[in-house]
Amino acid sequence: MKLEDASYLNPYIIAEIGVNHEGSLDKAIELIEQCARGGAHAAKFQTYKAETLASRHSPAYWDTTKEATRSQFELFKKYDTFEQKDYERLAEVCKLNKVDFLSTPFDLEAVEWLTPLMPYVKIASADITNLPLIRACARTGKPLLISTGAATYEEIQAAIDIVYTASVQKPNLTLLHCVLNYPTDISSAMLGRIRTLSQRFTDLNIGYSDHVAPLAEGVPQLDMAVLLGATVLEKHFTHDKSLPGNDHYHAMDEADLDTFCKKLELYRDLYEGESMFIEKQQMARQHARRSIVAKHPLKKGDVVTERDIIAKRPAHGVSPMLWDSVVGSKLCRDLAEDELLKDSDLEWRSEAQ
Repeated sequence: MKLEDASYLNPYIIAEIGVNHEGSLDKAIELIEQCARGGAHAAKFQTYKAETLASRHSPAYWDTTKEATRSQFELFKKYDTFEQKDYERLAEVCKLNKVDFLSTPFDLEAVEWLTPLMPYVKIASADITNLPLIRACARTGKPLLISTGAATYEEIQAAIDIVYTASVQKPNLTLLHCVLNYPTDISSAMLGRIRTLSQRFTDLNIGYSDHVAPLAEGVPQLDMAVLLGATVLEKHFTHDKSLPGNDHYHAMDEADLDTFCKKLELYRDLYEGESMFIEKQQMARQHARRSIVAKHPLKKGDVVTERDIIAKRPAHGVSPMLWDSVVGSKLCRDLAEDELLKDSDLEWRSEAQ
């Protein structure tokens, strides 16, 4: 499925591998294969170099009991080993596995050479105030996804304005609700913001980028996001949720993804098919509804009174909706007790008049 085809209960699902490959190309390939089997539409990575992303004195903003590294620079330096050729290889693997290749660019150089490999460009929450990067991404002409973690509505609007000013054509833009806490406590997911974003930015697509750790019962935050109307979902992805550090501890794995995708199929079955509403209930219409029935034996020529009739199932005769017209009409034949009235049994009152 393409991003443009995403709809209610049929979201475009991005498996955010990020750097959970930990510098191993073989592991990155394995993760692509896993997210494809699980049902994702895109496998996404992160493209950065520590030297251009963070100063050497940038403090951690994640839970250091989960990821002990206390410097952003040190953490990013661990996993910035992939080069352009490696991402080109990963794009080829994605194509073979019939999923879109995406990688978030964190510098202008990455925007330039990543763009030809990707159908869409993702801008991270932390770069929603990075004017040069937003402008460069907008100028690619590709559809954009912008995460809005930690952003005020004014900052979101400012980023949108940059996109519209820099774009050479009307942009295709999706905003992703996001809470920029690693991990995000489920009580802090604030999924109501999905609806608020939809109400404030009515001409844009709205999705959700998630950092809540999966629960024993799955990923209910994704369920709710979809029910609230998110048409794009982004969730960190790993081969092993028990691994320490980095983004493993709040990621889903292949089993989580597969279970979630099957649940989406169930949701669609529960929601869709309105055009078949009457057809699917035809038997009930015929047998569970009522007809007008003779309460006791009636003779041809009798004028029907309310004491002569009763409404009983099935709906094979005259509908009780015509009760007032039947009362006062003359019978054209004898009727036995409990016999259903047919149209032809009556000289309808309107005709008699």
